[in-house]
Amino acid sequence: MNEPEFFQQGERLGVLTTQPLDRVLDYRAPEGGCFRGAFVEVPLGPRKVLGVVWGRGAGDFEASKLRAVIRVLDVAPMREEMRAFLTKAADYTLTPLPQMLRLATRAPGLSDPPSMRKVLRLGEGAPDRMTDARQKVLAVMEEFGGLAFTPKELADMAGVTASVVKGLVKQGALREEEAPRDLPYPPLNPDLPSKDLTEDQATAARALDRAVHSGRYGTTLLKGVTGSGKTEVYLEAVASALRKGRQALVLLPEIALTAEFLKRVEARFGATPAEWHSGATMTERRRVWKMVGQGKAQLVIGARSALFLPYRDLGLIIVDEEHDTSYKQEDGVLYNARDMSVLRAAMCSAQVVLASATPSLETWANADNGKYTRLNLTSRFGTSVLPEMRAIDMRDEDLPTGTWISPKLKQAMTLRIERGEQSLLFLNRRGFAPLTICRACGAQVACDNCDARMVEHRFMKRLMCHQCGDTKPVPEACPTCEVEGKMAPVGPGIERLGEEAAALFPEARIAVLSSDLFGSARALKQRIEEIAAGEADIILGTQLVAKGHNFPLLTLVGVIDADLGLQGSDLRAGERTFQLMRQVAGRAGRAERPGEALLQSFQPEHPVIRAILSGDEEEFWRAEAEQRRIAGVPPYGRMAGIILSGTDLAQVFDLGNALARNNRPLIDINAMLYGPAPAPIARVRGRHRVRMLIKAEKGAPLQDAIARWIKPFRMKGDLRLSVDIDPQNFF
Repeated sequence: MNEPEFFQQGERLGVLTTQPLDRVLDYRAPEGGCFRGAFVEVPLGPRKVLGVVWGRGAGDFEASKLRAVIRVLDVAPMREEMRAFLTKAADYTLTPLPQMLRLATRAPGLSDPPSMRKVLRLGEGAPDRMTDARQKVLAVMEEFGGLAFTPKELADMAGVTASVVKGLVKQGALREEEAPRDLPYPPLNPDLPSKDLTEDQATAARALDRAVHSGRYGTTLLKGVTGSGKTEVYLEAVASALRKGRQALVLLPEIALTAEFLKRVEARFGATPAEWHSGATMTERRRVWKMVGQGKAQLVIGARSALFLPYRDLGLIIVDEEHDTSYKQEDGVLYNARDMSVLRAAMCSAQVVLASATPSLETWANADNGKYTRLNLTSRFGTSVLPEMRAIDMRDEDLPTGTWISPKLKQAMTLRIERGEQSLLFLNRRGFAPLTICRACGAQVACDNCDARMVEHRFMKRLMCHQCGDTKPVPEACPTCEVEGKMAPVGPGIERLGEEAAALFPEARIAVLSSDLFGSARALKQRIEEIAAGEADIILGTQLVAKGHNFPLLTLVGVIDADLGLQGSDLRAGERTFQLMRQVAGRAGRAERPGEALLQSFQPEHPVIRAILSGDEEEFWRAEAEQRRIAGVPPYGRMAGIILSGTDLAQVFDLGNALARNNRPLIDINAMLYGPAPAPIARVRGRHRVRMLIKAEKGAPLQDAIARWIKPFRMKGDLRLSVDIDPQNFF
């Protein structure tokens, strides 16, 4: 590869900063010069800001007034493929390039001098006596060629207590030294023995091995029923990438999944990989960012933003549960990590594996038309079998008012408790009740800042807005009519379901899994581990429980409201309900004991419910695909959302109407424009929201047309316009 362009001291160069500016700024190269791609600190007005040397300066600024780059940061420079990726991602999402750069530099303290900490290396001395624990520690040090470890890392890798390590330091068998805090990650060994694979798994693993070793770009859909061992298959693809000396990235949809996953990675490769997500410490995130750029982190396990780390040689990207909606970022830079993974891989000749039991229709269609390779795992790993799925017709159930667990579901749960097995009740609603209403005047308690009803969270003893996070006490008197004692919760949330379960099964141990009930990711991980170890009889969960957790004792899943996701006009409603129900049902019977899934429904004859019960997934996807094709919507057409917002509703609508009147660039590509119209949630955090929707043919140059369309409009005051290419939600 050609070496990047070098700028001599004093030479004009262009720097892209992370500030909200619409262009690259000209500076003079610093003392000693610098390469294109160097991360630098530059003066901007009275401030010092972070930037990247993007190329030659534009030359439109007087040379004598140019300011010099303050310094070049001691980090690996940005590679050409990363610059190209950020540029293409910015063009695709219609995001200003400085915003993309900010996404790629979200590590704290990049410009800080390196901090130090104590690390351990092999010493000259020998212990006075050798024990098994001491032998394990020294064996780890020898295996990794005297690599430096922190005391905790060494104790964890050797499986001993901290006191064993301290004792070896005192006796000189290990020596302490000061080292930069941002240490390389321990090397992973791809040649350690893997689990025995089934014939299905082995065939898929060989196909992925060939793809990785080709050194070319490609995308594969790894589709397997829940519990089929997709993870073991793609970990073999990771091993292939490591053998080639290339880096790998595994994206997970939920932080709570990382604890169990890290154990599996450590068991397979002998060391813990790098982690990148909001639960990681600031120090650890800086370390990951720096080591990834130097090639000293071979494998990263992370959330969607890990895609924007500065990999030195990225050869493989795994998107686990690729259908999950959390891969779409809905604020700031609006992007889908699944789609950006494919783009990133194409830029660096890497392979992408999209793993799911219920793939998104976009991925299914790309595999169906041959754009992606498809590998199928058709049976569960080991002795476990798929759960039996049945519907409970709620029209035939005698259910008292204010209760939601049907007699049939209660009977099935009782049987599980008697057997010492676990049951899971699934309801995709956080809180105690979605609505609080006054029985005197009928008023509903709404958020003061948003066009949304407040949800009661009884554990917190407060009402909460799920749009802006604002809370207030549950009122004794109605805020509208001021009558006391008439405020009542309406409808079930997961907390209210917990009260009902406790009343029905007073002796049972009940665990509620909902993201808002845990103060930290660590606390949530710990609770999940406790449940997996059998410390609960009944689990109540929201969407969180559908994401890859393994509870060996769980044999019954009861879906409280299978019809919930079918309401509304979302074009993906059927697809999402199908995915969620199949994923939740898949939690049952993952060990030796057979599982059962019961779906409570008032419309069991609905095509989506029938498809879920029949298990004929291909028939469902083909029917869903045909409906989308007829409608000309994704993946057989293109869509973009325009979100306008501001504190003055009239100004927001004026902007929307002006855009609608002056839409020649959209007409030129035969696109249809809908709106402006109030967003379904028309006010969030005091800002009014208006939406417009663009629909175009599959091959239309949509981004170019939108860019020309919105360019003449200037946002005055606090007006904001954001573009959502390929919107997943229409809120």
